[in-house]
Amino acid sequence: MKLFVGLGNPGKKYENTRHNAGFLALDKFAEIAKVDIDKSDFKGLFTSFTYNAEKIYLLKPQTYMNLSGQSVVSLMNFFKIEVDELYVIYDDMDISPGQIRLKEDGSSGGHKGMQNIIELLGTTNIKRIRIGIGKPEHDGVDHVLQKLTDEDKKIFMEGVTKASVAVRDLLNEDFNTVMNKNNRKEPKPPPSD
Repeated sequence: MKLFVGLGNPGKKYENTRHNAGFLALDKFAEIAKVDIDKSDFKGLFTSFTYNAEKIYLLKPQTYMNLSGQSVVSLMNFFKIEVDELYVIYDDMDISPGQIRLKEDGSSGGHKGMQNIIELLGTTNIKRIRIGIGKPEHDGVDHVLQKLTDEDKKIFMEGVTKASVAVRDLLNEDFNTVMNKNNRKEPKPPPSD
């Protein structure tokens, strides 16, 4: 069994914002898998399907970001999903736009949705797919909640697409393999003379 959770804020006001990277990546994966995330329960929108005899759940909590754990824990308890079967997808300011990083453990890095999940599950040992949104010049709250310009959106969506592909890969490969594939640093261009 696997549960993939995409974090975001519900409502039109937050569509196409950096903070909804998790929602967007899960929606993009749902397109690949040809499923709709359309069942309303567990304080969220979810769906399930079977792939290679394994039950897969997709969840988009519909609480606000800082209460995401309520939805996650509710669904996990009902379907008896273990913490090691959970994968959380969310935005991360410490990663460059267009990039993703996978991680198995550690703090929330200041992300309120991830922090709530950690608090309610009582562990930091949670697999994550973090989508880079870059550091803001000024206020972090404005950065994550403002609408994206066309140029910013193009780079941002590269990261969203990479995250959706990582979800697909996790259906067939172990976490470390997918993490190693995605966490490689981009080679630096040679210095120009």
